[in-house]
Amino acid sequence: MSTAIISKQELLEHWLGHRKLTRQTIEKFPEEELFHYKVEGMRTFADMLKELLALAVPGLQEIVDNKSGELNENLSYSTKAQLLQAWDEATPILIDLFNKIPEERFAEEFNLFGQYKSPVVHSILYFIDNEIHHRGQGFVYLRMLGIQPPFFWERG
Repeated sequence: MSTAIISKQELLEHWLGHRKLTRQTIEKFPEEELFHYKVEGMRTFADMLKELLALAVPGLQEIVDNKSGELNENLSYSTKAQLLQAWDEATPILIDLFNKIPEERFAEEFNLFGQYKSPVVHSILYFIDNEIHHRGQGFVYLRMLGIQPPFFWERG
């Protein structure tokens, strides 16, 4: 017998709180710096966001369809407005897809993007962790630009 620490719905709400905070982070960036500012060896925050957009919804779609595909990070967003729109459009799709995954499948092995074989829940946690990681990099960029990032604990 096992005891659930967090429910499926609580996990989704947790993720959505992070998505709201990431959206606030995007809003804080000046347009030019969003696409061009970077530290050597790192990508721009826009490129990091493109990765996040290429992973979460397509990854959840693969899980729902039980069909592995290819990862495509070559997204052509070139304005802050486009990134914000893509982020906003992805969120309800993410919710819908997440809700279509039965809890029983969370322990099931799945080969995400034909490359990453792990239990479904590990892929979902990776989507969340990766977003937090890249948002943290965005926070550093904002601070280097003299801009106060959103408070990380304000995810509501």
